[in-house]
Amino acid sequence: MTEYLVFRLYAPLASWGEAAVGESRPTATHPGRGAIIGLLGAALGIKREDEAGQQALCGSVHIAVKQLSPGTLLRDYHTAQVPGSQAKVSYRTRRDELNVPRKAINTILSSRDYRCDGLWTVTVWLSDDAVHTLEELEAALKRPCYMLYLGRKSCPLAAPLAPRLVQAERLRDALDTVFPVLVGKEEKAEKAALRLTDDVMYAWEGRADLLDGESRGVESSDVWDRPLNRRRWQFGPRAEFRRFVRAEEGR
Repeated sequence: MTEYLVFRLYAPLASWGEAAVGESRPTATHPGRGAIIGLLGAALGIKREDEAGQQALCGSVHIAVKQLSPGTLLRDYHTAQVPGSQAKVSYRTRRDELNVPRKAINTILSSRDYRCDGLWTVTVWLSDDAVHTLEELEAALKRPCYMLYLGRKSCPLAAPLAPRLVQAERLRDALDTVFPVLVGKEEKAEKAALRLTDDVMYAWEGRADLLDGESRGVESSDVWDRPLNRRRWQFGPRAEFRRFVRAEEGR
């Protein structure tokens, strides 16, 4: 039996950043390693500039995700005003940027993608050289040090994370943990989200057969979401394994 920490992610908007080039800011359909590490780090109170703390957390946990629904894609047309580049001129704050003469301000156009009404279960387990405990992570998610959001500050949580520790023989058993039913508007949103897709996706790291002992039907690819340096926004590759199952098998 292995001990796992499981919790739920739901919000009207989420943005799971992928490699962004130029004016396009895409989103993945599910949270990757960088997003989960960032969420745990915020809950623990580890600041972005604390490189040692970030690396210690990153090396302490493995992650897996069960995607009950990817939600629907929303693309936001975004504009921002910035001063034109000038030699030997630097701006320390956003106020400094906007205080330059109006004729020196340029407009940058970009698009930012979000997932609407997506629903995910996250499972975390410890590595051999972990410096954090699952009990510590569970307590942090229940009483986070910093505000938690799903990818962007405009994406606050809309349902309790409901973190809990479970004992399971297989990773899939932990991912199939049933959470308390949401109530009111959140319950309606959750039910609507579950109707958006016929498939449930499991995504994990480690080995192809780690989910349930079977490697049949497993896809794999390299994803660039392993945090290397938070201050410079540098990420490295990792192997991610995925399996899709019919809704009646995964819910």
